[in-house]
Amino acid sequence: MLVFIVFVIAVVAFAFALKSMNEVAALRTRLDALEGANAAALRRVSPPLAPEPEPTRATSPPAAATPPPLPPEAIQAAPAMAEQAAAPEAPSGAPPAPPPLPPPQPGFEETIGTRWVVWLGGLTLALGGFFMVRYSIEAGLLGPGVRTMLGGLFALALLGAGEWTRRKESISTIAPLPIANIPAILTAAGTAVAFATVYAAYALYDFLAPATAFVLLGLVALGTLAAALLHGPALAGLGVVGAFATPILVSSEKPDLWALYIYLAIVTAASFGLARIRLWRWLAVTTVVFALLWTFPCLQCGPSMIGPHAFHVIAGFILAVLLVVCGFMFGPEAEGEEVEPISSGSLIAYLFGALLIVLNSFHADPAMITFGLLVAGSLLVAWRAPAATAAIGAAALFVFVVFAEWAVRGNPDMLVLPGGPLPGIGPSATDGSVSLHLTAAAIFAGMFGVTGFLAQHRFTSAATTMQWAAAATFTPLALLVALYARIAQLDRSIPFAILAVLLAAAFAAATEYLSRREDRPGHSASIALFATGTLAALALALTFALEKGWLTIALALVSLGTAWISLQRPIAFLRTLAAILAGIVVLRIGYEPRIVGDAVGTTPIFNWLLWGYGIPAASFWAASVFLRRNGDDAPLRAVESAAILFTVLLAFMEIRHAVNDGDVYRNSAGLTEVALQVCTALAMAIGLERLRIRTASIVHNIGAVLLTVFAGLAAVFGLMLLETPILWPINVGGSFINLLLLGYALPAVLALLLSYAVAGRRPAAYGNTLAAGALILALTYVSFEIRRLYHGPVLSHGPTTGAEQYTYSIAWLAFGVVLLGIGIVVGSQRARMASAAVIALTIVKAFVIDMSQLTGVYRALSFMCLGVVLVAIGWFYQRILFRRQAAPPPVAGVG
Repeated sequence: MLVFIVFVIAVVAFAFALKSMNEVAALRTRLDALEGANAAALRRVSPPLAPEPEPTRATSPPAAATPPPLPPEAIQAAPAMAEQAAAPEAPSGAPPAPPPLPPPQPGFEETIGTRWVVWLGGLTLALGGFFMVRYSIEAGLLGPGVRTMLGGLFALALLGAGEWTRRKESISTIAPLPIANIPAILTAAGTAVAFATVYAAYALYDFLAPATAFVLLGLVALGTLAAALLHGPALAGLGVVGAFATPILVSSEKPDLWALYIYLAIVTAASFGLARIRLWRWLAVTTVVFALLWTFPCLQCGPSMIGPHAFHVIAGFILAVLLVVCGFMFGPEAEGEEVEPISSGSLIAYLFGALLIVLNSFHADPAMITFGLLVAGSLLVAWRAPAATAAIGAAALFVFVVFAEWAVRGNPDMLVLPGGPLPGIGPSATDGSVSLHLTAAAIFAGMFGVTGFLAQHRFTSAATTMQWAAAATFTPLALLVALYARIAQLDRSIPFAILAVLLAAAFAAATEYLSRREDRPGHSASIALFATGTLAALALALTFALEKGWLTIALALVSLGTAWISLQRPIAFLRTLAAILAGIVVLRIGYEPRIVGDAVGTTPIFNWLLWGYGIPAASFWAASVFLRRNGDDAPLRAVESAAILFTVLLAFMEIRHAVNDGDVYRNSAGLTEVALQVCTALAMAIGLERLRIRTASIVHNIGAVLLTVFAGLAAVFGLMLLETPILWPINVGGSFINLLLLGYALPAVLALLLSYAVAGRRPAAYGNTLAAGALILALTYVSFEIRRLYHGPVLSHGPTTGAEQYTYSIAWLAFGVVLLGIGIVVGSQRARMASAAVIALTIVKAFVIDMSQLTGVYRALSFMCLGVVLVAIGWFYQRILFRRQAAPPPVAGVG
């Protein structure tokens, strides 16, 4: 007991000490302020000191006199004198008065005692009333009537206490502390209890008829609104939270959704009204969020209760339109055509609630009608109030979600089964669901398309007109895709192709009409969107009418058409659209390189690969020519990349198709295929090197380098290692017209031509590397042809004889001499250096191989021939290339 008493005394002492410290700090602050004011007053009112008279006789200076202390009257008059000194009639040389000191910040004790305790007390009062009602229900202490009466009395007591404290503070001369909002807290608790009491009397005990409950709840909501106008945002926040939490705290085992949603409608109306009068944006947002959250748990009641859900979203939508949307009906004032987030967000929230009802009810007719009404309402509101324009885009997206979910629900095989629709699940074009959705889709497409087009005349803001145009083009296209997926099941459909063509014609007419109008802000962007819709509709028409292979061709042609239109209508987005279409085609061939699958055919060259790759390649090359006329940018480079890619793939796929009898998925490549690919890559690299001189395109530059690198890697690893006939039993064919000519001689010539194509335009090392590769391929060809003469078409079989070794030496030596002659005739240092390299290699072979392996006459002849050639080469260099000019004879002197 003693310990407890000591602990209590310590706590009390700590509290008093803390309070004293706070009081001392406050007194010190006031004293410092008073001393500063006194000093300033003295500086302003004291007259300047008179100059001291000069002493006439030698006297000691008098000691400084200590000023007498100020009397109490002077201290009390110092603040007034300071104010007079700071008045306008003060001398011009006087310094200005110091700014007023900020009020002292409340201490820890003051914060707890004046703010936290009040807030917690009000919350505790409200919760206490709720829990007391709940306890009386669970314990059976009081009957329903008594409980309802006590709840009402408790609410009235709280409201009376709040009003009394508010009047008491207003009557007295003491200004209330803003942090001690006791009247607002008491009133908020009273309104929350009043909401709960009326709702319980109607929904739990059936004491009130629906009309009576509606009136009472409306009166409570209006009372809350009026009280919040007097007591400020604290009451509004707690009242709204308590009102929306009331159905959770006072619940029933058999909830009545109609009663709940009527109650929520009244609360929403009161909250929106208060937010509108006081312009509390946070209150409007909080109300919308709470109202939307109340949609989720009620959806668990099943699709049969569509009526209450529809009433909830329609009532909230109407209230938001009346009180929240800026510039429409009773909402706040709008600022021109600026899009206001809360105005748009409130409509989007209730549109999302309608979307949930449609999905949860499996697209029931009442749910679809409700959703359609809210979408139409959003268009109407946005037409009158530009602040809600952002709701148009959300409405278009939600419409697509509804129809896309309907299409997937009717065709589950589109997601999980590759073998076609399940028996009995495929939709019928005549059932009620399809008929309803066809009608709804036509209505939605008409609403968005017509209003989006007419909005270009009504509004001038770029952001507003662009959003209307985007919704006008996106919604009809999205609906057409969803209907095609559900009804035609992604198969060919001429009726849907006709609809797509009609839609393209409508978008084209809108584009042409808008193009002839005067230029306005955002006008070009809207035209671009309608033009994009035209091209997208044409692409869909081709998709619906053609097979998969023709779709690839059609999209490529649409990209070409887009590039051409960008010349006629210089809209920046059209260039981007051409690049996007090219990217789609690239992704399409990535999914199935054969374009049409097994139907590609086995005929070399003239098969589906020629059309599937050739036409897109030609389209992209032509599109790049059109796009280049208006500058070099990212869309142009994307289209140029697609053109190069399709050209390369056309050549490689045709080579693979021809070599492998139509099997482009064969897991191995032979010498013929590798040789053809190397030759093709080198030839296209030469073409790109020539092309980049004219265009200066970075894409052509990089493409040429990549093709050269690919050819080099394929030559090293393919021709020299993996598919070389000297290592593997490969039949090279006839004596001279054979695979060796294709695999080594032709690549050598192309590599040499490529080295001359890059001469002077790329680093010297780049061209010299290509020339060295050409020399290696040419020397390899000469050697393999000699082995072909001795061993037949399979070079890897049989030993190497002395005659064969001697033939190698003579052939290499002759090859070096030929290169030297070419270098001398054409004046090419590179050819002479190649000759020196070949002859040096021949010398190494003679001393390393011939000397050890050759015997008899072959060894002698090898060295004799080598010696004669070397002497002849030396003579040529001395006499022809580097002949020294004889010095002229000296001129005899005169005289």
